[in-house]
Amino acid sequence: MAAELGVALASHEERSFEDGEHKTRSLESVRGRDVYVIQSLHGGPDEGVNDKLCRLLFFLGSLRDAAAGRLTAVVPYLCYARKDRKTKSRDPVTLRYLAGLFEAAGVDRVVTLEVHNLAAFQNAFRCATEHLPSRKLFVDHLAPRLGERDLVVVSPDTGGFKRADAFREALEARLGRELPIAFMEKQRSAGVVSGETFGGDVEGRTAIVFDDLIASGTTMTRTAKACLERGAEAVYAAAAHGLFVGDASRVLADPTLTRTVVTDTVPPFRLDPAVVAERLEVVSAAPLVAEAVRRMHEGASLVELLEV
Repeated sequence: MAAELGVALASHEERSFEDGEHKTRSLESVRGRDVYVIQSLHGGPDEGVNDKLCRLLFFLGSLRDAAAGRLTAVVPYLCYARKDRKTKSRDPVTLRYLAGLFEAAGVDRVVTLEVHNLAAFQNAFRCATEHLPSRKLFVDHLAPRLGERDLVVVSPDTGGFKRADAFREALEARLGRELPIAFMEKQRSAGVVSGETFGGDVEGRTAIVFDDLIASGTTMTRTAKACLERGAEAVYAAAAHGLFVGDASRVLADPTLTRTVVTDTVPPFRLDPAVVAERLEVVSAAPLVAEAVRRMHEGASLVELLEV
């Protein structure tokens, strides 16, 4: 992002102590300045998601105490965003609690890419928020590669239909022709996925299954199999965030998926390198997020940026 903006990253210090505590501080003055802290909140090989979140919150708090003029947390992948409502008795609404933590740290604004539930995200926060849809990134990547084919956009569940339809409209505008949409029924209870209803015509077409994230990959493959059973010629999976947990390497190697496309908000460190090389395409989100930061800093329009 710094390279995209033509600026140097500000210097900071991170220290870990023997008892497991840590300290992060800026090595540059932030007094009165417009400060953007970038941290994607996914677990990694060296730090868990909770450790990353704690470090980020403490760092943001220190910048607020250091008299930052305006403090923005840029979180390309926002942890806990999927737990946005109660589905069982005494369930936590973790997204709302997460919002409270950012607000307590003194953040003026939170920016994220392709959140799971936009309405829940916007309603959870009392500070300002900016949401960056990923559809422009995927239209730019897929239109030159698949634009000559007969295409259909598929939502892997009814809850993501609006997201898939917005991507379809964007791809339709880029290609200059109408594209159909289809959807797969999905119900999840206690980790068990069910539902067989399929709506839409995919016969003779290349299907693009579009979603916000891929966890284990089973949702994508079950949708891909349903498309192929109904006559689709090929199936591509596209999602902003590739978590790739559990048995994702085996799932993504399944021949039902021609290719899987994700952004780099979460590095594919959990996948077998051979699967990454042969089955995965990674699109950089840095140009989009960096341009959003530039426009926020200059007071320019984000609406124009997000138009395809």
